[in-house]
Order: sequence, then C-alpha cells, then structure tokens
Amino acid sequence: MKLARIIFTGAGIWGVTVLTPLFWLVDITGRRYPPPVDYPQFFYGFMAVALAWQIAFLLIGSNPARFRSLMIPAMIEKFGYVSTLFVLYAKSLITSIDLQPAIPDGILGMLFVVAFVKTRGVERTRNGRE
Repeated sequence: MKLARIIFTGAGIWGVTVLTPLFWLVDITGRRYPPPVDYPQFFYGFMAVALAWQIAFLLIGSNPARFRSLMIPAMIEKFGYVSTLFVLYAKSLITSIDLQPAIPDGILGMLFVVAFVKTRGVERTRNGRE
C-alpha cells in the first residue's frame, strides 16, 4: 500500500506542478497552433478537468485502500490520453514533439495498474470480505 501511496501522491504533485503554470502561459501554446484564445472554452476546460484529476490522484494517494475503485477511472484517464495521442500521431495530425507527453502519462498509467494490483488484498481485508 505504501507503493500505491507514493505513486498516486507523486502523480498528483507532478501534475499540479506541470499543469498549473499553463493557466498563465497561454501564449506558449499559441506559438505552434492557433492561439488558445481562439477556443478558450476548450483550453481552459481541458486544464480545469486535468487539474481536477490531479486532486483525485492526491486523494487516492491519501488512502489507496479506501479509494482503490477510483484507480480504474484514473487508469482510463491516463491511457485514454496516451491512446488519443498515438491515434493522432498515426494519422499525421500531430508531430512527434506533440506525442512526447504520452511518455510520462504512459509510465504513470502503467504505475497506476501496478498500484491497483498491489492494493487488491488490502481492499478486501478492509472491507471485511476476508
């Protein structure tokens, strides 16, 4: 359970650290693509949802046994984003540079699977099933 705590707490801290500055660095995104001010609802909406997930990761990390069921949508969040990037790249809709965020998110997704597997017995014991 300690491993799951480290994985999810680390993922949450990493995500908050990486995502939060983007709220104030909108112009960086607009250098290669149409500026996000052309579609602020998508840019800021994505940022808000992504930041909410970082809070969920911190919550899971606070008590992995209790919040084990939230690990499933957490994995879907990571693998959904990674698979989306790979599909877009395969269709030549994004460049290899734009594919790079798939690396840390893919690694975190795999670590989420490890945490889910490692906390299996802990959840049963805490729920009184064993």
